[in-house]
Amino acid sequence: MKEQVELALEKIRPALQRDGGNVELVEVTDDGIVKVKLTGACGGCPMSQMTLKMGIEKVVKQAIPEIKSVESV
Repeated sequence: MKEQVELALEKIRPALQRDGGNVELVEVTDDGIVKVKLTGACGGCPMSQMTLKMGIEKVVKQAIPEIKSVESV
């Protein structure tokens, strides 16, 4: 499943990189929680939670319906 999550993150990564940020996959738990680390400009951005939920989580859940949520660590 980790490989599937990486592929999904590749879809949104260019948009993050355009704004000077990025996302790193930290872990995919057995119960369907994806843990990521927002880096670069995304790491300290006040809108990072919205990016996480409305962007990253949405893309990952569309690609892999078994995922329950995406969390920042």
